[in-house]
Amino acid sequence: MSELIQVEVVYALRDVQKVVHVQVEGGATIAQAVAESGLLRDYPEIDLGGRNKVGVWNKLSKPDTVLRDKDRIEIYRPLIADPKEVRRQRAAEGKVMKKGAAELNAGEGGEP
Repeated sequence: MSELIQVEVVYALRDVQKVVHVQVEGGATIAQAVAESGLLRDYPEIDLGGRNKVGVWNKLSKPDTVLRDKDRIEIYRPLIADPKEVRRQRAAEGKVMKKGAAELNAGEGGEP
């Protein structure tokens, strides 16, 4: 039997953050730890194979990534809107981004 490691599985919703501490065998993957955490049962909308991406300590990872002791697994919610697409739409509508302080001062006759 291999040694057990401690990992943390996190899933954040808009109003609540769910943190589950689990013990898994050394060599376990992200997918195995998420399944062991019970979050897939509590939040059936989680789809590790599609909608939801996962990471370890803010680094995007694949569900078959092997874990180390004290890893923090994060289940990311899908984006509501693509930031690049939102910028394109603003540009197409002619909306201007807010100016920085240096540009504001220069426009008022002040020093840049």
